[in-house]
This record gives sequence, structure tokens and C-alpha cells, in this order.
Amino acid sequence: MASGPAPKRKRKPLEAFAYWTAVAGVWGLIFLVAFLAIFARGLPDTSKLDQPEVQHSVTYLDRNGAVIAVRGSQSGSPVNIDELPPYVPAAFIAVEDRRFYHHPGFDPIGMMRALVRNARAGRTVEGGSTLTQQLARNLFLTPDQNMRRKIQEIMLAVWLEAKFSKKEILALYLNRVYFGAGAYGIEAASQRYFDKPARQLTVGEAALLAGLMKAPSRYSPVSESERAATRATVVLNEMERARVITPEQRAEAVSHPVRVSRTLATAHASYFVDWLDTELRALVGEPPEDLVVETTLDLPIQTAAERSVQAILKRDKSRRVEQAALVALDGEGRVRAMIGGGNYAESQFNRAVDARRQAGSAFKPFVYLAAMEAGMTPMTPVVDEPIRIGSWEPRNYSGRYSGPMNLQVALQHSVNTVAARVADTVGRDKVAAVAHRLGVSSQIGLQPSMALGAVEVSPLEMAQAYAPFANGGLRVQAHGINRIRTRSGRVLYQWREGAQDGGRVSVIANPPLSYMNYMMRSVMASGGTGAGAAISGFDLAGKTGTTSDYKDAWFVGYTGGFVTAVWVGKDDNKPMKGVSGGQSPAAIWKAFMTAALPRLSVGGIPAGPNPPANMGDPIGDLLDGMGEWFQGSGDIPPVEGATPPAADDPGRMDPIPNPEPEPRDDPDAVPDRGPAPPPPPEKKKKEDPLFF
Repeated sequence: MASGPAPKRKRKPLEAFAYWTAVAGVWGLIFLVAFLAIFARGLPDTSKLDQPEVQHSVTYLDRNGAVIAVRGSQSGSPVNIDELPPYVPAAFIAVEDRRFYHHPGFDPIGMMRALVRNARAGRTVEGGSTLTQQLARNLFLTPDQNMRRKIQEIMLAVWLEAKFSKKEILALYLNRVYFGAGAYGIEAASQRYFDKPARQLTVGEAALLAGLMKAPSRYSPVSESERAATRATVVLNEMERARVITPEQRAEAVSHPVRVSRTLATAHASYFVDWLDTELRALVGEPPEDLVVETTLDLPIQTAAERSVQAILKRDKSRRVEQAALVALDGEGRVRAMIGGGNYAESQFNRAVDARRQAGSAFKPFVYLAAMEAGMTPMTPVVDEPIRIGSWEPRNYSGRYSGPMNLQVALQHSVNTVAARVADTVGRDKVAAVAHRLGVSSQIGLQPSMALGAVEVSPLEMAQAYAPFANGGLRVQAHGINRIRTRSGRVLYQWREGAQDGGRVSVIANPPLSYMNYMMRSVMASGGTGAGAAISGFDLAGKTGTTSDYKDAWFVGYTGGFVTAVWVGKDDNKPMKGVSGGQSPAAIWKAFMTAALPRLSVGGIPAGPNPPANMGDPIGDLLDGMGEWFQGSGDIPPVEGATPPAADDPGRMDPIPNPEPEPRDDPDAVPDRGPAPPPPPEKKKKEDPLFF
């Protein structure tokens, strides 16, 4: 009788454990190989680790040779880690990777700790990357946040640990990571921020640079000095906790404020440099080597512009003044100062160049110049009364009409009905041609409301178009680059006067030029809409501008050979709280010009080509009698036949509802909040004052 198969012998527990462990090990190995094969696909080439890509830098100088900014990737010479003070590399280890010498490239303990803290906080408050992982990410990977990139980062970190010693990895890290402001590597960062080699870094400076690793732009000592100081204090605390420095060294570091290089001190000049970056590429293409750009900017004047804008934005915040732009040109079109917004760190949009906003009454000088060229004079009589042009009925801001007056008074008090009637009489096409001839490049519609400034322009255009009034009638092209050269001295570009704009062309003849300058001087005299911007002892002229519902406010003013345009408003095009051109913009203009004029070699506003000895009517005599006003009396001589609205008329200041989307008059002659306050003193840190 045949017997069946022998029953399988049941494995003993120890044998079963060994068997299934072997099976799991085999499958685990298969899974690991497959896993690595999948994620290894697409890894970057690591063979050129020792051959960093060279990217050329561009150094921007102001008109006196001071460094404004350095753009582009700038890599310093690799530093020998043994030449650095011991606390420099230790600062990075203390704050970024305390277990650097005890992990194989990634730190499971640190990763778990970060996961727990992030889970408790409900958001990412701590990263678990080691220095080696950060190096791998900076050298080979993109900053994308996804699982595949994280796994590749760990794989590359392990490879780096296998190929290099800890000391070599630390040296690679310090020489390759990005420190902000275009600086790659600690040597470039030290030169950029402190104007010194890395081997001379102090404890406080080392802490500041180590603090940048978390987010170079967020903790920049240039645009975010308070945040950078707080972060550097955290680094100092970690250095003391890790016994890298003693409590005495920490106390000494916080008692000696860190001084950031003056070459980076002008944060708002970044708007100007951004504008030139585009111009540079158009002129010479991509930099063939390190370049030096000699610009027209005047850093002391630029600083005055920044302080003036910041002071008034802070003062008038309650009136919903959120943004401002300023452009200052000399008589040849050289940009001497440019502010493109209230805070470059928050918004890099350049409102001085790229924003197009309605000009309001600041456009009226082009209307009146067209009238002067058509044969009118400042004494030409007109009547302030209701007018209808097609279906459009312009209104004055006050809702009142003053009856007979002349053109000088109409411009001085920014009377809407007169400007609309003059443009309709002369021809709106001729007004647009005048504006284009002087320097407005934006499209100008011919609708009736264009006479009141329903035209979208940039502050740069307005400054350029007012320059002929300031320089004797010559058209200018606003520009910011004088010369472009290589570091070795080879000149790639040189600005030549007239070469770019067809020569210095006269665009305003006499007597219209003298008439217009006389009329715009009166705007800044007592009773004019720009009186709040007057500065005693200088020959000044200008025009305010305020648009419908206070969405935009302007002041454009000038003296001999120098013009400044100021705009304030909101990016969302919503109304401000009753802010007119005679208020915030005029206050910024006055504060800036008060600081800038003593530095400039300016004289009176030039009369222009062949001014007649007597311009007809009483203008010649009036101009002769204006010397006293130039010295600061503040009152324009009276004009025969003028009947301006009374200065104390309570109706002048009462706005009326206006359902039509048309620009309004400038309502105020004097800023109602006083002159610009002095720049606020820099805040002192309560605890660890690393900066001032």
C-alpha cells in the first residue's frame, strides 16, 4: 500500500524568523534598487562640481563715482576655511546644522524634530535640511518643494559625504551659497555688505551673514534691517549656546552695531537701477565681462528724495496716501533722483517709469502753451462761467464761477471751465501736438476732458515734458547712463548730447516761453494752488494736478535747469481721502527741493531764445517788477483786469458731488497739514542693537 507525501516539517520559530527576514531583505533590496533607480533618473551632472559657472556682474556708479549697486551674480575668490576666524564657520553650523559632524549627509533626528514642530504649529516653522543638503540643493537642484526633489537632495547629500570630508563640504558650502544682493560665496558677501575680506569678519558680522541663509531677501540688512538684526541676535544666541563664543563675546558683539556698506545704503535707488538694467541690455546686450556703468544719479540728492517721500507717506497714511513716485531731471535730461514707490522690498513695480496715471491739472500748461502759440497772452481776457462742449459740462472744484479774469489768473487758480474753453478754441489736436513735442510719449486722446488732464502719463514723462520750461525751451531726453565700460577700461557706450534725440532742438519759442514761465511762477505765489511748495530765495514755477475723486495727485515744479515731478496715489486706483496736488505732492516736492537746491548750481529760470524787451501788453513791466518776489516776498504782482476768487471765500474749499468721471481742479492753495517733518530718527533696538 503506497504511502502519501511526507508532511512538511513545521519550522521552528527561530527558523521561521530567519526565513521571513531573508525574504523581506531580498524584497527590500529589490525595492531599494528600484526606488533609487527611479529617483536617480534626472539627477544633475556632478562631474563639474569644481568648475563653477561664471556670471558677470554690473557695477553702477553715481555721477561722482560712488557705488550705487552691483547687479548680477558676483562670486568672490574661494576662501581657505583655515584662514577664517573659527567663529565664522561655527556660526553657520550653530544656526543651520548643530549635528553637522555626526550625520551622513541627512539627519533623521533633525527631520523628525522639524516634522513634530511643524505639525504642532500647523505650518512650516522649521526645516530639517542639513548643511550638506543645502549645498546639494544650491549646487544641483531647483528650489521646488516636492517629494521627488527632497529625495534627490538626500541622495546627493549622501554622495557628497562619501566624496568629500566634512571640512571640504563646509568650505564648498561657504564658497557657493547665495547671500543675497547678487553675492555668491562668503568672500563676495563680506565685500558686498561690509567692504572687507571674509578673514576680517567680526562676530556680529558673521552672525548677520549666517542669519541670511534662512531667506536672503527677507533678512537683508539693506531693506529689512530690523528683521536682519533680530535674526542675527538669534544666531548669536545659538553660538553662545553651542559654546562657539563666550557670553562676553556675545555682549561685545551686540554692543558694537554692525555697519553695512554705504554702497548698499540707498535701497530706493534700486528702482533707478532696475530701469537702467533694461536700458543696459538694449545698448550692449548680455554683459561680455564685468561692467561698470557710470550713471547720472546723485546719491545725496537721491537720499533727500527717499527721506522726503518716506516722511510724507508716513505723515499722510491716514489720508490713504499709499504710494508715491518722484523723478528729478537737470536741464539736459539727466536723471538725478528717482523714486518708484514707497518700499522697494514690498513692491518692485516702478511707478516713476511704468505707471500711467491721469495727469489732472498738471496737464494744463500744455493747453495754455498752445494758446500762447496761437497768439494769446497771459492778459487775454476770459470768463469763468458754465460751458457745455457736446454733452460734456466741466465744473470747477468749488462749484462756483468767478466771472471775468485773464489766462494768468485762470492757470494760477486752476480754473477748469477756462482751460476747457481754451483747448476747444485752440484745438485739442494742437494741445496734444504741443505735449508730444515737449516730451510726452503716451497716447493722448482728443476728447474734451483731455484739457483737464484726462490723459495717462508717467512721472518720467511729465518731468521730461516740463524740462523745456526750465532750460530755455530745449527738448530733452531723460536718461540715466553716461558711460558703460568694462573693468579693464574699454568703453562700450558713451552718451553724447543730441546723438540720441536728434540734437538739442528748441521746442518753445518766445514770447510763449516767457509767458508760460510767468504764469507758472504765479501758481507758486500767494493764492496759487502751488503756494505751499514755494521756497524763499529761489525762482520757482510749477503746476499742481488732482484727478477725479482724488485718485491721483501731482506736483511738477522747476527752477533754472532742474525739474522735479511728484505723484501720489494708490496702486488699486481707489480714491485717497481728499488729497490734492497742493497737499502731499507739494509737501514732498518742497522737502526734496529744500534739501537738493543748495547742492545744485541753479540760477533763475532762463528767458529762452531772443526774448523781446517788451512782450506786449504789460508783461514786460511785470517781469521787471518780479525781482522782489524772486527774493521771497511770495506775492506775484497784480494783473490788470484779473478778478480771482477771494482767498477767504468759504465756497472755494467745499467740494461738490460730481457724477462725471472728469478731472477736477486743484482745491487747495496751501497744504493743510504743515510742512514735511524731518526724517524720523532711526529706531534703537531695545535689546541687541546690531544696526544703525
